[in-house]
Amino acid sequence: MSELVAVTIDDRPVEVPKGTGLVEAAQAAGVEIPVFCYEPRLGPPVGACRMCLIEIEGMPKLQAGCTLTATDGMVIHTAATSAKAAEGQEATLEFILVNHPLDCPVCDKGGECPLQDLAFRYGPGNTRMTLPKLTVDKPIPVSPLIALDRERCILCYRCTRFSEDVAEDGQLIARNRGARTEIATFEDEAYRSPFSGNVIELCPVGALTSTLYRFAARPWDIQNVPTICTACPVGCNVSATIREGKVKRILSRNHPEIDRGWLCDKGRFSYPHLRAEDRITTPLRRGKKGLEEITWDDALDSAEEMLRNAGGAIVTALSGSETTEIAYALGRLLRGGHGAHSAVMPEATSTALEAFHLPLSAIGDAEIIVVVGDDPVVERAPIVDLWIKEARRHGAEIVVCSPAGDLATEPGGAAARCQELATPRDALGKKLRAAERAVLIWSGPGGGGGARLAELAHELGLEEKAGSGAFHLPATANALGAAAAWAASADADEANPEPIELLIVSGDEAAADPSVRALAEEAKRVIVLTMFHELAAGWADLILPSTAALERDGTTMNLEGRVQRLRRAVPPPCPDELAWIAKLAARFDVELASEAPGVFEELAGHLFRDLALDDLGLHAPLPARQTYETPAPSSSLPAASPAASLETEDGALRLQRFRALFSGPAVERVAQLDFQRPDAEVELATAEAERRGITSGDAVFVRSNGTSVELRARVNRKLIEGVARIADEHASDLHAVVEVVKA
Repeated sequence: MSELVAVTIDDRPVEVPKGTGLVEAAQAAGVEIPVFCYEPRLGPPVGACRMCLIEIEGMPKLQAGCTLTATDGMVIHTAATSAKAAEGQEATLEFILVNHPLDCPVCDKGGECPLQDLAFRYGPGNTRMTLPKLTVDKPIPVSPLIALDRERCILCYRCTRFSEDVAEDGQLIARNRGARTEIATFEDEAYRSPFSGNVIELCPVGALTSTLYRFAARPWDIQNVPTICTACPVGCNVSATIREGKVKRILSRNHPEIDRGWLCDKGRFSYPHLRAEDRITTPLRRGKKGLEEITWDDALDSAEEMLRNAGGAIVTALSGSETTEIAYALGRLLRGGHGAHSAVMPEATSTALEAFHLPLSAIGDAEIIVVVGDDPVVERAPIVDLWIKEARRHGAEIVVCSPAGDLATEPGGAAARCQELATPRDALGKKLRAAERAVLIWSGPGGGGGARLAELAHELGLEEKAGSGAFHLPATANALGAAAAWAASADADEANPEPIELLIVSGDEAAADPSVRALAEEAKRVIVLTMFHELAAGWADLILPSTAALERDGTTMNLEGRVQRLRRAVPPPCPDELAWIAKLAARFDVELASEAPGVFEELAGHLFRDLALDDLGLHAPLPARQTYETPAPSSSLPAASPAASLETEDGALRLQRFRALFSGPAVERVAQLDFQRPDAEVELATAEAERRGITSGDAVFVRSNGTSVELRARVNRKLIEGVARIADEHASDLHAVVEVVKA
């Protein structure tokens, strides 16, 4: 237990752990010390704004409270009980406001602004300035997503500290000195970071604002709806700002065990896809003249006919973006009397990892972290990458086993690497066994994913260590929940029928998946549930409009195994999936609730161990660890052969594809996110580039089976030889073995 020290703040005695900052100590005493620059998530305080000036008995001058820690016997007076501290804070605000524009009525921060609030409570109430305020050009485009009004900036350095100390991208800087100091990007390039939008929320004034939200709403005519981000499997807690039935912005909602209030730009800025031009709101059926709009009654008639005529030879492709309730309802409908039926999942998952449950925040306190898999963590689960960076800053050893990692691993070789780590003589495995706080992370497709990681964690004895755990980073937001719900909807699945009479494609991610498209070519009939016309217009027989996460009620399960509640922020432009699934199920004598709470209640008894919706609250709890069970094989889309096993001719390279974070149907429909999407480039190892006379930035042709794609080369000194690494969207026409030549 930490040693306690006694301090007195504004005549209120309080005991706090030794080393506690005075701002937190004051909070414990029920006293406010106002701050601008101080933000505990950014690391040690810097005392830049001086708003926290306090008087400490025994010290002749006012002190910056945020920079001090509590010591035994300390007696503190804030502005509430010290005229000297009040004068200092008033002077601080007067200096801050000398050149600050008084444009609160039109400022996006107006009504939500700490400077506005503290000026009312601690400011002088008038100004002694008679000279005109300094003005500068505005707004400065920090990026297509962020605008900077420099004349509002109070130089608190929250934004630059986040860039340097949290995201560690180093792109946002303070340049010049003294009164000429200003916030800028490095070499005035666009602030291109997966986490750039966090500086908007960190800014205590209206200096950094969102271009998507700029002048879009005022605090008194909006509502904030608490819900969950489904842009990746982390499941960050967010609030959706609503005005006149439309989503205007997404804010973080701090869950200290999951996201600590950080949010990636995909989750923060992709909401405009709700109003995409090709959004489907009416069912479409293929006829003699192509796809034609039909009524919902006709759509359900067609779906019923297809189901009855399929003779049980039905396959469902789940995207992993469904709510747990939708996945369960589909399973009940499609497996309730239609004979043989099978499903393909976007990726294999495993319940064996339930023995190693750990909150994501524990990654930041780990002694050693080992990441296995082909994909960078930031591309699959960006907030996990922030936790890993925090762990490194705390002194943890980070080892990445991948084609471009610290421990070179062949593409597709993650499962083999896990087997090596499990052997008693492996040096890295020994470190994992000895550590009390060891974390394993699987980041990549194929190889059994969570099952292989669970086997390794069990071999290392991690289930016996409360501070150790293992995480599988799925490709989609609710892969765990969708797989569990589907399994709960019936006893067992059959193998894929041949031929496939009916293929049902659920969700935009599945509709955009090349593996699903291949199944569609084999199927006689195809029903697609999607939001967007472009994804399925060329090959679907019946298209049923789908809803987005912000339009749904229900639950989702994040990569920790934590069940969290989605709350509908805006009404969908089409019926909710559960409503029409229930109607269609009734035609087959399958009784099913038409709303999420009813489906959850049925599902909870045998999947969530009688968990109630009220138990989830605004901050859902992490389930307790379960007894380890040897993993069973899971259903997944056919996995590609590991690149390491491919035979290549002289000069040929194995293609390693990866799915970038800023990709997918939602991102593609937000023009402001275009600059965040992966560059049209191919990564090559240093030796491979030298053999071909290629340097970074050169134009090259990547050829495969008669197909040629022109890309830019980027030499990656860490990348393993024999590999060409390309983002999925730039490698769609390429096969497993490619040739790279200078253009």
